[in-house]
Amino acid sequence: MFDTPPASLPARPGVGYKPQHYADILSNPAPVGWLEIHAENYMGDGGRPLAQLRHLTERFPLSVHGVGLSIGGEGRLDPDHLARLKRLVGWSNPASFSEHLAWSTHDSQFLNDLLPLPYTAATLTRVADHIDEVQTALGRRMLLENPSSYLAFAQSEMSETEFLRALVQRTGCGLLLDVNNVFVSATNFGTSPQAYIDAFPLDAVGEIHLGGHDEDTDDDGRPLLIDSHGKPVVDPVWALLDYTLARSGPKPLLIEWDNDVPDWPVLAAEAARTADALARVPA
Repeated sequence: MFDTPPASLPARPGVGYKPQHYADILSNPAPVGWLEIHAENYMGDGGRPLAQLRHLTERFPLSVHGVGLSIGGEGRLDPDHLARLKRLVGWSNPASFSEHLAWSTHDSQFLNDLLPLPYTAATLTRVADHIDEVQTALGRRMLLENPSSYLAFAQSEMSETEFLRALVQRTGCGLLLDVNNVFVSATNFGTSPQAYIDAFPLDAVGEIHLGGHDEDTDDDGRPLLIDSHGKPVVDPVWALLDYTLARSGPKPLLIEWDNDVPDWPVLAAEAARTADALARVPA
């Protein structure tokens, strides 16, 4: 159990930082109040990317979001990767660090995807051990993000929300609630996204993410959504955000846009919608 109080981001809009937006963010950041980076993009030893990031950390609270730890993997965590992550977190001193509830390694191979887990007691123990290792190495509480899902495991013994709640209780970690992931998974499984939010341990949420998705159909012609981070947030996801904030209260809200990245005014306009959503939340 890791019980050190977590640092926290402001309950304001944030965006995923992209280097092409560097000058715009410095000259006209409104309404953005914080930035997120992907950890693996900043694990080198120098150069312009790190110099720009150091400058930005003097102006904005930072969230470091990992995509390569493979928290759910069967093997041990990669000690070299964890050491590089510790070095990055050490000098950047982010207000938040997060990773995904997923696995992306097999033996010595790294898979370019975030793959789902069966929600069993054995998986719970393995993921909790990995979270404990990360939190001990970094000396800080981490957040764990709910996945976007396209299949469910027959051997699962508990729901995803029960699994996440058990991880919070066992490790003291916090949660990153990706509302778009909730909508994607619920659509793919034919379940209620509102019911998922009702069951989610909202008191453990340190960030909320929003992003775009692609629409497709499966082999039987049923709707299939793909979490792509390459489009604007759709209206039903904005509505699900309102539903969530009415229950959670104000939270830091991030716009994720990682593919087909638009010019800064488009991204800033999406962030402005999150500011509007926050303004509608009762004090």
